[in-house]
Amino acid sequence: MATATMSSKGQAVIPKEIRTYMGLHPGDMLDFLIQDDHTVVIKPARQDITQLRGLLHNPGRKAVSLESMKKTIKQRGGANR
Repeated sequence: MATATMSSKGQAVIPKEIRTYMGLHPGDMLDFLIQDDHTVVIKPARQDITQLRGLLHNPGRKAVSLESMKKTIKQRGGANR
């Protein structure tokens, strides 16, 4: 079992084995869900695809290369798991 200690500011470091397992990277957001049995589930906060509407087309916006997109997806944990 992985264990973390909470600081006086309410901060805790997620152990490396857990970060690796969950595919977490610096800047990622987490959702905390309280279950009916009072357990807490922590999972990566993923954006709903509908929130991305209009992201790709924006007149006057510089195009992003496919290579840049693939690199960002890989860094954010979107690569094959």
